[in-house]
Amino acid sequence: MICILLVAGHGTVLEAQIKNDETGLYSHLTGVPKALLPGVGGRKILDFWWETVNMRQLFTEVYLVTNADKYKYYERWATANDFPVENIVNDGSTTLEDRLGAVADLELVIRSRKLQDDIMVIAGDMLCADQNFDIAQVIRFFRSEPGELIIYYELEESEKSSSRGIVEVCPDTHRVTRFLEKPQDGLTASRLASVVFYCLQRDTLSHLSDFLRLQPQASFGRFWEWLVNEKQLDVFGMKLPTGFQLIGQVGLSDYTKWLTHYSTKQQNNPAKPITYRSFARVGLMGNPSDGFNGKTIAMSISNFWAEVTLVESQTLVLVPHPLNDPTEFGSLQDLFCISRKEGYLGGLRLLQATCKKFYQFCSKQGIALTKQNFTLKYDTNIPRQVGLAGSSAIVSATLKCLMKFYNITDNDLPKPIRANFILNVETDELFITAGLQDRVVQVYEGLVYMDFSKNLMAEQGYGNYVSMDMSGLPHFWLAYLSDPSDSGRIHSNIRQRWLSGEPLVVEAMKSFAELTDQARLALQDRDWRRLAQLMDQNFELRRSVYTDDCLGPGNLKMVQLARQFGSAVKLPGSGGAVVGLCLDEEKLVEMRQAFQEAGCVFCVIAPYNPSASTVGGQH
Repeated sequence: MICILLVAGHGTVLEAQIKNDETGLYSHLTGVPKALLPGVGGRKILDFWWETVNMRQLFTEVYLVTNADKYKYYERWATANDFPVENIVNDGSTTLEDRLGAVADLELVIRSRKLQDDIMVIAGDMLCADQNFDIAQVIRFFRSEPGELIIYYELEESEKSSSRGIVEVCPDTHRVTRFLEKPQDGLTASRLASVVFYCLQRDTLSHLSDFLRLQPQASFGRFWEWLVNEKQLDVFGMKLPTGFQLIGQVGLSDYTKWLTHYSTKQQNNPAKPITYRSFARVGLMGNPSDGFNGKTIAMSISNFWAEVTLVESQTLVLVPHPLNDPTEFGSLQDLFCISRKEGYLGGLRLLQATCKKFYQFCSKQGIALTKQNFTLKYDTNIPRQVGLAGSSAIVSATLKCLMKFYNITDNDLPKPIRANFILNVETDELFITAGLQDRVVQVYEGLVYMDFSKNLMAEQGYGNYVSMDMSGLPHFWLAYLSDPSDSGRIHSNIRQRWLSGEPLVVEAMKSFAELTDQARLALQDRDWRRLAQLMDQNFELRRSVYTDDCLGPGNLKMVQLARQFGSAVKLPGSGGAVVGLCLDEEKLVEMRQAFQEAGCVFCVIAPYNPSASTVGGQH
């Protein structure tokens, strides 16, 4: 592949304002070409791009095309920066009026140097907000798609779409479906801005001369409009999660504004650690039908959480948790006791699997990540092996940190897809048996109604998720086993029986969905007695399908104990814990004491309401 840096523009406005600036702050830049002006971090703008593309394993040659007016500046720059002077192409123009135009400059280099290879084109006078993105990812994505490639970014709030080339991109195929050069307001809802950063296949290069015969001196924006909208060639889009600004025909104030803006972002990002929490959840109704095209209602609780912290570092480091990822033991007996109670699999594998899946997702989605490393560490107080979604909480918090660090937005990874992503980390990478419920409620947070109907899942790849009003909720309680080793093999063979169409299981999953719809109405009507009845029905339905042997003696003992005090009770997850609703406050106090005397941990649930929280998931 060959790279061509375009620096032949005539920045007459900026150059004149620098020359006439009365402050004297910019007098040393008089006559300096745009690409050789200071960029982010104090380096010349072109220095950054040369450093980025100066990789023999990626490019066989790098060319630079400039104009006759500034040729000597670039010749001097080349000798100082080990750029081959013979690869500088002079387009012969000296003024804005006799310029060739960007498309013609590119065609000149290709024709004069007889280039017959795939081409990457970059504007060498373009400010880039992020100084670390990986250009190798761009090339890999270009070679994975059967067409041309346009790089785009998401406009910041202060930027107007009417000042940019705007692309409309199919989120599934990444194909650019329409290109609009500086569109008027209302023509498109897209905020995805193309920049002069493209990859062209060798077989497409002949279209340059065809276009120039129609529109001499036209911009690249007009070229892509013609190629995408009229010729309907296959053109794909790749997002860089960073901002770009062409110096172009801008004034001194715009140049200094964007330079300051990007430099400030660069200075502020690395130092501050990124910390997010995801919370445990309790399934209030419908579980475990989430894995069987059912419906559920679940709630995130602030009693228990997983917290992940990410900080930029020289190398990528995953820090083991001193309790959950032990590597040293007091004795063989100590190892035996810890392994028996905690199992062999800590949280480190969850961090690693999330990072691996995140890189894979971004590569597939056409999002080029920066070449920044980080250190990840986690902490959690979610009890293990009692079905409170502790594993998915760690994955969810890790994903939040990665999205923040790499500037991945909700548009790049929408909430419904994010829940699928978290589930796939666990099922695809770690072979954990799980459903979507926990991941959905940890993404949306609060009290969430979820419909996983077969038609919905088939049509859109995810269910219908509705956040519910949390004001005035009654006091739910939670109890769990101190030693969950006898909590039962909850999932058993239900999936095989469901897939084979066994009527008892199929009808049970439909009944779970009906109970969930009734519970939704009870929650909306604040009918807590009805909700309590439905919770008991949910447990009995589950018991009839899974059987007592499968539920395990520990779970059954907790259910029986709760019912002695007239409390509604059910399993909030896969087993090892129970969630209940006791409307008699005096009995709630007595019940707490009874559970504690039975060797269980008991607490009143503190619902996590994201709309009422002053802290939220980020700390």
